[in-house]
Amino acid sequence: QVQLVESGGGLVQAGGSLRLSCSASGLTLSRYGMGWFRQAPGKEREFLVGVRWSGTITYQDDSVKDRFTISRDNAKNTVYLQMNNLKPEDTAVYYCAADRSGGSSYSEYNYEYWGQGTQVTVSS
Repeated sequence: QVQLVESGGGLVQAGGSLRLSCSASGLTLSRYGMGWFRQAPGKEREFLVGVRWSGTITYQDDSVKDRFTISRDNAKNTVYLQMNNLKPEDTAVYYCAADRSGGSSYSEYNYEYWGQGTQVTVSS
């Protein structure tokens, strides 16, 4: 049974940092493409950053690239999202997802497995 579990969310002040973790069981992350998404209240879920099985990283845009970093620890079967200089508009539920094809698509429909999400709240 495949399971992705996010952790590391919480309440942080603007300008602060958080590191989210996505631990996998039932699959080998190094063979999958992994993506981080988020969904703010009243908004659609949006792609932030992904890493292909090859290690190639895809960012949503430069604003994300400047503040968010994705990394993968194959030995721990875990993917991380380091978020710096957080802003109130970053408040959302953050999800990790796995793509069996090994890609890191912007589209959530390309990902077969999802975590339950972790809440990130940034206060001003």
